[in-house]
Amino acid sequence: MGDYWKILSNNFPDYLSGFLTTCQVVGASFLIAMAVGLIVGALRASPSKVLNRIGFVYVEFFRNIPLLVLIYLVYDGINQAGIISLDRFIAGAACLGLYTAAYVAEAIRSGVFAVGKGQFEAGLSLGFNEREVLTKIVLPQAIRTVIPPIGNLIIAMTKNSAILGGSLLAINDILLETRRIYNNNFKLYETFLWATIGYLILTITMTVVVRRLESRLAIRR
Repeated sequence: MGDYWKILSNNFPDYLSGFLTTCQVVGASFLIAMAVGLIVGALRASPSKVLNRIGFVYVEFFRNIPLLVLIYLVYDGINQAGIISLDRFIAGAACLGLYTAAYVAEAIRSGVFAVGKGQFEAGLSLGFNEREVLTKIVLPQAIRTVIPPIGNLIIAMTKNSAILGGSLLAINDILLETRRIYNNNFKLYETFLWATIGYLILTITMTVVVRRLESRLAIRR
Protein backbone atom coordinates (compact mmCIF):
# COMPACT_ATOMS: atom_id res chain seq x y z
CA MET A 1 0.00 0.00 0.00
CA GLY A 2 3.04 2.26 0.24
CA ASP A 3 2.92 3.27 -3.42
CA TYR A 4 -0.81 4.04 -3.21
CA TRP A 5 -0.40 6.50 -0.34
CA LYS A 6 2.76 7.97 -1.86
CA ILE A 7 1.00 8.75 -5.13
CA LEU A 8 -1.92 10.32 -3.26
CA SER A 9 0.29 12.46 -1.03
CA ASN A 10 2.51 13.60 -3.91
CA ASN A 11 -0.41 14.48 -6.18
CA PHE A 12 -3.17 15.41 -3.75
CA PRO A 13 -3.55 19.01 -5.05
CA ASP A 14 -4.05 17.67 -8.59
CA TYR A 15 -6.58 15.07 -7.46
CA LEU A 16 -8.45 17.68 -5.43
CA SER A 17 -8.46 20.14 -8.33
CA GLY A 18 -9.90 17.49 -10.64
CA PHE A 19 -12.49 16.47 -8.05
CA LEU A 20 -13.67 20.06 -7.57
CA THR A 21 -13.83 20.64 -11.32
CA THR A 22 -15.95 17.51 -11.71
CA CYS A 23 -18.27 18.79 -8.97
CA GLN A 24 -18.60 22.13 -10.78
CA VAL A 25 -19.34 20.49 -14.13
CA VAL A 26 -21.88 18.11 -12.61
CA GLY A 27 -23.53 20.96 -10.69
CA ALA A 28 -23.87 23.16 -13.77
CA SER A 29 -25.07 20.24 -15.90
CA PHE A 30 -27.61 19.29 -13.21
CA LEU A 31 -29.16 22.77 -13.27
CA ILE A 32 -29.39 22.71 -17.06
CA ALA A 33 -30.78 19.17 -17.14
CA MET A 34 -33.47 19.92 -14.56
CA ALA A 35 -34.51 23.27 -16.05
CA VAL A 36 -34.69 22.01 -19.63
CA GLY A 37 -36.03 18.60 -18.57
CA LEU A 38 -38.95 20.18 -16.70
CA ILE A 39 -39.86 22.32 -19.71
CA VAL A 40 -39.55 19.50 -22.24
CA GLY A 41 -41.33 17.09 -19.89
CA ALA A 42 -44.23 19.53 -19.64
CA LEU A 43 -44.31 19.76 -23.43
CA ARG A 44 -44.34 15.97 -23.73
CA ALA A 45 -47.27 15.76 -21.31
CA SER A 46 -49.17 18.64 -22.89
CA PRO A 47 -52.54 17.88 -24.53
CA SER A 48 -51.50 20.21 -27.35
CA LYS A 49 -50.29 18.17 -30.32
CA VAL A 50 -47.93 20.94 -31.45
CA LEU A 51 -46.24 21.29 -28.04
CA ASN A 52 -46.13 17.52 -27.63
CA ARG A 53 -44.43 17.17 -31.00
CA ILE A 54 -41.82 19.79 -30.13
CA GLY A 55 -40.97 17.89 -26.95
CA PHE A 56 -40.90 14.61 -28.87
CA VAL A 57 -38.40 15.97 -31.41
CA TYR A 58 -36.10 17.23 -28.65
CA VAL A 59 -36.16 13.94 -26.77
CA GLU A 60 -35.61 11.78 -29.83
CA PHE A 61 -32.76 13.96 -31.10
CA PHE A 62 -30.74 13.99 -27.89
CA ARG A 63 -31.48 10.39 -26.91
CA ASN A 64 -30.36 8.98 -30.24
CA ILE A 65 -26.97 10.63 -30.72
CA PRO A 66 -23.87 9.73 -28.66
CA LEU A 67 -22.76 12.32 -26.13
CA LEU A 68 -19.29 12.44 -27.67
CA VAL A 69 -20.75 13.28 -31.10
CA LEU A 70 -22.82 16.05 -29.51
CA ILE A 71 -19.68 17.50 -27.95
CA TYR A 72 -17.94 17.60 -31.33
CA LEU A 73 -20.96 19.19 -32.99
CA VAL A 74 -21.36 21.89 -30.36
CA TYR A 75 -17.79 22.77 -29.41
CA ASP A 76 -15.82 22.07 -32.58
CA GLY A 77 -18.67 22.99 -34.93
CA ILE A 78 -19.47 26.36 -33.36
CA ASN A 79 -15.81 27.36 -32.98
CA GLN A 80 -14.97 26.40 -36.57
CA ALA A 81 -18.00 28.29 -37.85
CA GLY A 82 -16.60 31.40 -36.18
CA ILE A 83 -19.93 32.29 -34.59
CA ILE A 84 -18.53 32.66 -31.07
CA SER A 85 -15.50 31.42 -29.17
CA LEU A 86 -17.09 28.81 -26.93
CA ASP A 87 -15.50 28.13 -23.55
CA ARG A 88 -14.67 24.46 -22.92
CA PHE A 89 -16.35 24.35 -19.53
CA ILE A 90 -19.54 25.98 -20.80
CA ALA A 91 -19.64 23.71 -23.84
CA GLY A 92 -19.13 20.60 -21.72
CA ALA A 93 -21.72 21.50 -19.10
CA ALA A 94 -24.24 22.50 -21.78
CA CYS A 95 -23.79 19.30 -23.78
CA LEU A 96 -24.00 17.07 -20.72
CA GLY A 97 -26.99 18.99 -19.36
CA LEU A 98 -28.96 19.05 -22.62
CA TYR A 99 -28.21 15.38 -23.23
CA THR A 100 -29.41 14.35 -19.76
CA ALA A 101 -32.44 16.65 -20.02
CA ALA A 102 -33.95 14.37 -22.67
CA TYR A 103 -34.02 11.49 -20.19
CA VAL A 104 -35.25 13.73 -17.37
CA ALA A 105 -38.10 14.88 -19.61
CA GLU A 106 -39.23 11.31 -20.23
CA ALA A 107 -39.11 10.56 -16.51
CA ILE A 108 -41.26 13.61 -15.81
CA ARG A 109 -43.69 12.67 -18.56
CA SER A 110 -44.10 9.23 -17.00
CA GLY A 111 -44.65 10.86 -13.61
CA VAL A 112 -47.32 13.16 -15.02
CA PHE A 113 -49.22 10.25 -16.55
CA ALA A 114 -48.92 8.35 -13.26
CA VAL A 115 -50.85 11.11 -11.47
CA GLY A 116 -54.04 10.18 -13.28
CA LYS A 117 -56.63 12.01 -15.35
CA GLY A 118 -58.82 12.57 -12.30
CA GLN A 119 -56.43 15.21 -10.95
CA PHE A 120 -56.40 17.01 -14.28
CA GLU A 121 -60.18 16.96 -14.57
CA ALA A 122 -60.58 18.13 -10.96
CA GLY A 123 -58.31 21.10 -11.66
CA LEU A 124 -60.31 22.08 -14.72
CA SER A 125 -63.55 21.85 -12.75
CA LEU A 126 -62.10 24.29 -10.20
CA GLY A 127 -61.59 26.88 -12.91
CA PHE A 128 -57.90 26.39 -13.71
CA ASN A 129 -56.82 26.40 -17.34
CA GLU A 130 -54.75 23.54 -18.78
CA ARG A 131 -51.41 25.26 -18.18
CA GLU A 132 -52.28 26.05 -14.56
CA VAL A 133 -53.48 22.50 -13.92
CA LEU A 134 -50.24 21.11 -15.31
CA THR A 135 -47.88 23.48 -13.45
CA LYS A 136 -49.75 23.89 -10.15
CA ILE A 137 -51.45 20.53 -9.62
CA VAL A 138 -50.00 17.76 -11.78
CA LEU A 139 -46.26 18.57 -11.93
CA PRO A 140 -45.79 19.02 -8.14
CA GLN A 141 -47.28 15.55 -7.60
CA ALA A 142 -45.36 14.05 -10.51
CA ILE A 143 -42.03 15.30 -9.15
CA ARG A 144 -42.47 13.10 -6.07
CA THR A 145 -42.86 9.95 -8.13
CA VAL A 146 -39.89 10.65 -10.40
CA ILE A 147 -37.27 11.40 -7.74
CA PRO A 148 -35.77 7.86 -7.83
CA PRO A 149 -35.40 7.67 -11.65
CA ILE A 150 -34.13 11.24 -11.86
CA GLY A 151 -31.64 10.44 -9.09
CA ASN A 152 -30.38 7.52 -11.14
CA LEU A 153 -30.08 9.79 -14.18
CA ILE A 154 -28.01 12.32 -12.24
CA ILE A 155 -25.69 9.56 -11.03
CA ALA A 156 -25.32 8.36 -14.63
CA MET A 157 -24.64 11.96 -15.68
CA THR A 158 -21.88 12.19 -13.08
CA LYS A 159 -20.18 9.13 -14.56
CA ASN A 160 -20.74 10.45 -18.09
CA SER A 161 -18.90 13.63 -17.11
CA ALA A 162 -15.66 11.66 -17.46
CA ILE A 163 -16.17 11.92 -21.22
CA LEU A 164 -15.56 15.67 -20.97
CA GLY A 165 -12.05 15.14 -19.65
CA GLY A 166 -11.30 12.43 -22.19
CA SER A 167 -12.65 14.28 -25.22
CA LEU A 168 -11.35 17.22 -27.23
CA LEU A 169 -12.67 19.52 -24.49
CA ALA A 170 -9.94 18.28 -22.13
CA ILE A 171 -11.67 19.74 -19.07
CA ASN A 172 -9.45 19.35 -16.03
CA ASP A 173 -11.73 16.89 -14.24
CA ILE A 174 -10.82 13.84 -12.16
CA LEU A 175 -10.14 11.70 -15.22
CA LEU A 176 -7.84 14.15 -17.00
CA GLU A 177 -5.85 14.95 -13.87
CA THR A 178 -5.50 11.22 -13.15
CA ARG A 179 -4.26 10.54 -16.67
CA ARG A 180 -1.65 13.28 -16.29
CA ILE A 181 -0.47 11.76 -13.01
CA TYR A 182 -0.34 8.32 -14.63
CA ASN A 183 1.75 9.65 -17.53
CA ASN A 184 4.37 10.68 -14.97
CA ASN A 185 4.58 7.41 -13.03
CA PHE A 186 3.04 4.67 -15.24
CA LYS A 187 1.46 3.00 -12.20
CA LEU A 188 -2.04 2.24 -13.38
CA TYR A 189 -3.79 0.74 -10.35
CA GLU A 190 -2.08 2.96 -7.79
CA THR A 191 -3.04 6.08 -9.76
CA PHE A 192 -6.59 5.29 -10.87
CA LEU A 193 -7.65 3.91 -7.49
CA TRP A 194 -7.97 7.45 -6.16
CA ALA A 195 -10.00 8.58 -9.17
CA THR A 196 -12.31 5.63 -8.56
CA ILE A 197 -12.72 6.64 -4.93
CA GLY A 198 -13.48 10.21 -6.00
CA TYR A 199 -16.32 9.08 -8.25
CA LEU A 200 -17.61 6.73 -5.54
CA ILE A 201 -17.74 9.62 -3.06
CA LEU A 202 -19.86 11.63 -5.50
CA THR A 203 -22.23 8.87 -6.55
CA ILE A 204 -22.75 7.38 -3.08
CA THR A 205 -23.44 10.85 -1.66
CA MET A 206 -26.03 11.42 -4.38
CA THR A 207 -27.65 8.06 -3.66
CA VAL A 208 -27.99 8.90 0.04
CA VAL A 209 -29.45 12.34 -0.72
CA VAL A 210 -31.97 10.92 -3.20
CA ARG A 211 -33.12 8.23 -0.76
CA ARG A 212 -33.57 10.71 2.06
CA LEU A 213 -35.44 13.12 -0.19
CA GLU A 214 -37.66 10.30 -1.41
CA SER A 215 -38.45 9.22 2.16
CA ARG A 216 -39.19 12.75 3.30
CA LEU A 217 -41.61 13.43 0.45
CA ALA A 218 -43.23 10.03 0.89
CA ILE A 219 -44.02 10.85 4.53
CA ARG A 220 -45.81 14.03 3.47
CA ARG A 221 -48.19 12.22 1.16
